[in-house]
Amino acid sequence: MRILVTGTAGFVGAALAQRLLARGDEVWGLDNHNDYYDPALKEARLAQFAQHPGYTHQRADLADAGAVNEAFAHFRPERVVNLAAQAGVRYSLQNPQAYIQSNLVGFGHILEACRHGGVQHLVYASSSSVYGANRKLPFAVEDAVDHPVSLYAATKKANELMAHTYSHLYGLPTTGLRFFTVYGPWGRPDMSPMLFADRISRGEPIDVFNFGNHSRDFTYIDDIVEGVIRSLDHPAQPDPSYDPMQPNPGISAAPYRVYNIGNDQPVQLLRFIELMEQALGRTVEKRLLPMQPGDVPDTWADVSALRRDVGYAPSTSIEDGVARFVAWYREYSAH
Repeated sequence: MRILVTGTAGFVGAALAQRLLARGDEVWGLDNHNDYYDPALKEARLAQFAQHPGYTHQRADLADAGAVNEAFAHFRPERVVNLAAQAGVRYSLQNPQAYIQSNLVGFGHILEACRHGGVQHLVYASSSSVYGANRKLPFAVEDAVDHPVSLYAATKKANELMAHTYSHLYGLPTTGLRFFTVYGPWGRPDMSPMLFADRISRGEPIDVFNFGNHSRDFTYIDDIVEGVIRSLDHPAQPDPSYDPMQPNPGISAAPYRVYNIGNDQPVQLLRFIELMEQALGRTVEKRLLPMQPGDVPDTWADVSALRRDVGYAPSTSIEDGVARFVAWYREYSAH
């Protein structure tokens, strides 16, 4: 198939592009290479597959409607995976405008291009952060998500609402995937696994927020990519069981779905740090600090809907995942 993937210089996008190319799809990648974190890491991810004959790369910003429309007109994608977004909860407190441009304006351009391009299925990244102030665990797609605690979360919730209108008005099949903490080789340097690995390796103390009482549904990159591809291969359908008298947020009478994609196994942050210490062969001083604004204490994905509909089955234990991540980290940081 011809699949357009946005954010292919990013963590999940690069891993996804490689898997799609390996199975014989043609991939058009779109990424703006912004400097939210070190662009050298983005270039290194891309270098793994940029020369593949089935791959075309376009440096462009989703907020540039002309560039987006040009990609769709030239490539005529059958399916689209939108992973490009301004990521990060904490950064949304400093630079809200970046989130408005990328996550709202940019996503609007993708929806319009999909609509006019006759795309068969749009899969897009939502986030576990949409659960915001919810405390009922595990988080389920049937739960209301009306109390975001960061602008980042609010933009992801908005993406789900925008997608629903396009599914309803134009019959565009859309599937939103609420990612839970993704980690693994080639991960983002602004996320805790990479930050911890750097500090532990250098023998520097690490900041542990919420006094170490956080738990996160850490999900290994290979499991995430498998779930994205399975979702992509199952275009959303209208759900005949949808009842407008008792609306279920996870389904619709339109070809629209929202799923959690996680490991369904929350891990205490201190346990995660302990596994990293073991893999790196040294212990680290932990500075226990209060919770940060915009953060949530716990995340845990109920992935039963994704299991049921596409056969999603995350299989990487936290022990294996951390060991593989650290092996990659040692090699990458040695260069």
